Amino acid sequence: MAEARILGRNPVLEALKAGRPIHRLYLARGAAHGSIRQIRALAREQGIPVQEVDRAWLDAMVQGAAHQGVVAVVAARPYATVEAILARARERGEEPLVLILDGIEDPQNLGSLIRTADACGVHGIIVPERRSAGLTETVAKVSAGAIEYVPVARVTNLVRTIGELKAAGLWICGTHQEARESCYEARLTGPLGLVIGSEGKGMHRLVAEHCDFTVRIPMYGRINSLNAAVAGGILLYEIRRQRALAQVDPAGKGARG
Repeated sequence: MAEARILGRNPVLEALKAGRPIHRLYLARGAAHGSIRQIRALAREQGIPVQEVDRAWLDAMVQGAAHQGVVAVVAARPYATVEAILARARERGEEPLVLILDGIEDPQNLGSLIRTADACGVHGIIVPERRSAGLTETVAKVSAGAIEYVPVARVTNLVRTIGELKAAGLWICGTHQEARESCYEARLTGPLGLVIGSEGKGMHRLVAEHCDFTVRIPMYGRINSLNAAVAGGILLYEIRRQRALAQVDPAGKGARG
């Protein structure tokens, strides 16, 4: 398998905690404070080779990207399968919550969404092979290590995958600023797939047509759209809020239908 790199103290620390196989660990010469001590200790416990190098050498290695004096060389992050994501929900005894990203090409947005997905207990993320950022070093760094805990599946046909999710019992919720219901009015409990489209174009037409319903985020200013990662965060936390209320009051907002 091809090699990849994880940059930065927190992403590397989370990779170590998650037990991800690390081939080699490079530390800037003289780095010994804060989380570096914990990184060194975990690497020693796991028998990972650690090499101290000049900071300039690290800069050249990552072509000037921010590394905070820590670079881990790992096997390229494998993608999960949709089946594995659904199995994860079953193993936890939870109703599936899947994030479907349609056309998110900015690695900063993808990394932020992975981080929020982890915080919100999302069972996995689905992205298309085309018109999507991949699991790059930038994505790993922006996710602050959450990439180690949130499975990401890459599929050839997003519309067909949505059909498979529906067959598995999930409702598919799309996002559109002209949707009839706001995210605070719609039922967002039960097995759910949430589709987030790109900032400029939103969801692709066929993807939108295969959603069971759409919601909008109320806007009160002059700008009528949000950054995709921000929109995803708002919607995921509203889903968590509604799920928590449904557990307290099952007769209240339950699953759609």
